[in-house]
Amino acid sequence: MPRILITDYEFESISQEQAVADANGVELVRANCRTEDDVLEAAAEVDGLIVQYAPITERVLKGLPRLKAVSRYGVGVDTVDVPAATECGVMVSNVPDYGVEDVSDHAIALALTLARGIPDLDRGVRAGETRLDSVKPIRRFSSQTFGVIGLGLIGAATAAKAKALGYRALGYDPLHAPGTTTKEGIEVVTLEELLAASDVVSLHVPLNKHTHHLINAGTLGQFKAGATIINTCRGGVIDTAALVDALKNGKLHAAGLDVFEEEPLPLNSALLDLERVVLTPHTAWYTEESSDELKRRTAENVVDAVLGRRPRNIVNPEVLS
Repeated sequence: MPRILITDYEFESISQEQAVADANGVELVRANCRTEDDVLEAAAEVDGLIVQYAPITERVLKGLPRLKAVSRYGVGVDTVDVPAATECGVMVSNVPDYGVEDVSDHAIALALTLARGIPDLDRGVRAGETRLDSVKPIRRFSSQTFGVIGLGLIGAATAAKAKALGYRALGYDPLHAPGTTTKEGIEVVTLEELLAASDVVSLHVPLNKHTHHLINAGTLGQFKAGATIINTCRGGVIDTAALVDALKNGKLHAAGLDVFEEEPLPLNSALLDLERVVLTPHTAWYTEESSDELKRRTAENVVDAVLGRRPRNIVNPEVLS
């Protein structure tokens, strides 16, 4: 009987994964792996891995000759060495189109919370204050521009929702030519044009060598004065130290962050000392519906792979050739 290991997970239940395994005659086991050595020990006799945060490095992949497939909970596969997996003939899968509504909703929620000054107003009410001084000026959404970096499924959904609220919506994506318009009606511009024009900038890109610290001291210097930044993709897309400096010196007005360079966010992070920063703990993906879909489809991908079927989502399809 094929065996699949869940290396690590933060969910209350694995009932979705278990149901998929049971329906396909696959044994499902679980562990609590945090290091390479943990994975090597727990996965010595398995055919497939379901992974959340455990490191699936070249050392791990080469140390597990029986392994056929790795399936990651979520969109990003930055915890998996995909080139090494391809070299080892290990199929890597993800769930790239789950949580589109949920993450885009969260990005919009963070943006609107900051645009309306909700955190400052809440603190004022709790302190017995009823004045607007701390949040002035608040401007209508229809007088502002909402820029989205990354026009994949989630970015496009975020831009469309911002446009529906009255914002002028701009988008930047290397796969879209500046001067064109997306099917959602989003104006495509250069990155420089987007940063200079946008009152809100929302990030929706994968983390890779091209996007690591995409938002740094240099690009932050190109932002429109007083802009707000929203990040629901990956923490490493932003240089945290540069972001803190931009918030402290007033170049940026506010930030809404669901992801961080180090997770969980350290309690000594300078972000915690800034008032116009709203922080959530990498939960943009979560609704009951998205959670069930994520777990079921992650399990289906790896089960299909170990049973010789083509998974719905393959990150490295060249392993099939």
